[in-house]
Amino acid sequence: MLEQAEAVIFDLDGTLMDSMWLWTDIDLEFLNRYGQIPPEDLSVTIEGMGFTETAEYFKERFCIPCSVDEIKQEWNRMAFQKYASEVPLKPGASNFLHYLKRLAFPVAIASSNSHELIRASLKNNQVEDCFSCIVTSCDVAKGKPAPDVYLYAAEKLGISPDRCFVFEDVPMGILAAKNAGMRVCAMEDDFSACRKEEVRRLADYYIRSYDEILDGSYEVLH
Repeated sequence: MLEQAEAVIFDLDGTLMDSMWLWTDIDLEFLNRYGQIPPEDLSVTIEGMGFTETAEYFKERFCIPCSVDEIKQEWNRMAFQKYASEVPLKPGASNFLHYLKRLAFPVAIASSNSHELIRASLKNNQVEDCFSCIVTSCDVAKGKPAPDVYLYAAEKLGISPDRCFVFEDVPMGILAAKNAGMRVCAMEDDFSACRKEEVRRLADYYIRSYDEILDGSYEVLH
């Protein structure tokens, strides 16, 4: 799978961390404060948006009286303890990350989440030293499916985009990596199970555990 790759880039939520479940609860609690409930299309609508883009969307769509920065600060506050103590790595991720570290493979995170929550989850799972850099959609002009965050990660790593291999879990993320000219392996995630067919159509490979990479049992899709 990693033949010809010179660097690996991971999305975080749903790909490296089993964390998508907590945002359903946070969205519900946050919007309930303003007398609203999350619409059914919310998760699909905001898929791929960066932390700032999502806060801007919430402010406009739900008429939130707080500033964008205040919304982001509140989401960080609401989620921090779970990222710092409860959110686990996806199956086999620790073994795979340490395998890449032993090979001295440049590794990055390119996420729509905030730097604070990313670092908290990596520290809690004792893998923060496996990464050369962390970039988020807030660091670039456009969130996923635009290629910006993946191109920026490649630039920070000093590796040509076509030599970067990406792990993602949702269609907008896969499209972002493909738009950057990168090959993509999709990680199975319960949160995006209803979009599994689309995920498999877009990705080059498919796994349910990172152990499948090390034992060669991953699926080749295209």
